[in-house]
Amino acid sequence: MAADGGVRFSLLHRTCKLVVLLCLLHITVTVFFYVCSLDIRFSFVQKQLSKNESSAPANRVRDKHVTSGTQPKVVEVKKELVPQEQNRDQTRPPEELEKCPETSPLLVGPLRVEFNSPVDLDQVRQQNPDLRLGGRFRPRDCVALTKVAIIIPFRKREEHLKFWLYYLHPILQRQQLDYGVYVINQDGDRVFNRAKLLNVGYLEALKEDDYDCFVFSDVDLIPMDDRNTYRCFSQPRHLSVSMDKFGFRLPYNQYFGGVSSMSKEQYLKINGFPNNYWGWGGEDDDIYNRLSSKGMSISRPSAEVGKCRMIRHNRDKQNDPNPQRFNRIAHTRDTMHTDGINSLSYRVLKTEKLDLFTKITVDVGKP
Repeated sequence: MAADGGVRFSLLHRTCKLVVLLCLLHITVTVFFYVCSLDIRFSFVQKQLSKNESSAPANRVRDKHVTSGTQPKVVEVKKELVPQEQNRDQTRPPEELEKCPETSPLLVGPLRVEFNSPVDLDQVRQQNPDLRLGGRFRPRDCVALTKVAIIIPFRKREEHLKFWLYYLHPILQRQQLDYGVYVINQDGDRVFNRAKLLNVGYLEALKEDDYDCFVFSDVDLIPMDDRNTYRCFSQPRHLSVSMDKFGFRLPYNQYFGGVSSMSKEQYLKINGFPNNYWGWGGEDDDIYNRLSSKGMSISRPSAEVGKCRMIRHNRDKQNDPNPQRFNRIAHTRDTMHTDGINSLSYRVLKTEKLDLFTKITVDVGKP
């Protein structure tokens, strides 16, 4: 019996030693792989940080609303470049930059737009340090997909223009556009001609750069969502889809007023805009008829993205409703080939290269 007990004890002793050795082996293997995984993870993090530093945009955007009593509320763009990065971006040649993405990563979506307090243009200049003379801008860290001329027909709307500049410059920059702002000012007090001023803006902008896209915007309309990109599309684009003036609804399906965009090819296909609509109304419907007659359709953003606010105002003097507009609209197909960019006549009186925009004062004649 004693011998059997000694055998069992010896077997148990060897079994315990084996278990202990297996445990030590398991712990050793576990520690080894843990240390290796730390090295792998550390290497991965280093690579990711290096990749992010090389691909992150230079401008980081924060959705910050100004709440002081002296300025309207608007999203601001904050620059967070250290001097070395700023110098590198400024000297980096365009051919080394990648194209900007189809959808800008800087967009913030819905915006708060108010007109309760006056705008100080000095503050607008300070908030947009990357603007070049004449209201020109191009992205710092990528090559814009399109070059946009923004044309604003204008006369005696200085306060409205201040709001437009205050809100639109930050929006357009977040949209990563290569753009210029052209305010086409009708000289004198004769009857206003919006469409003719837009034609003038098209030609004058092309004298400065090879723009391939044109945005035609009334000075009193401000978008409420920066996802409503001010650029051109495969079809003519109506951008001011749902205005507060109309209860944020499209007044009728053919409506093409307020803010719209066309590529150079689309614009020339319809011979530009009519020159013979003097006074208020009619030219937008004429333009729609031109587009339709050439087989083009109107593209639009969604009603939510296309929201915009109008600055309330009284009707301008010498801009009364045009009594001939309905008759002219009915004959668009007959007149569009002879009345348009090919028959435009005007005289430039003054061109001013200002910090925030280019102002071109013109004599467009009379009815």
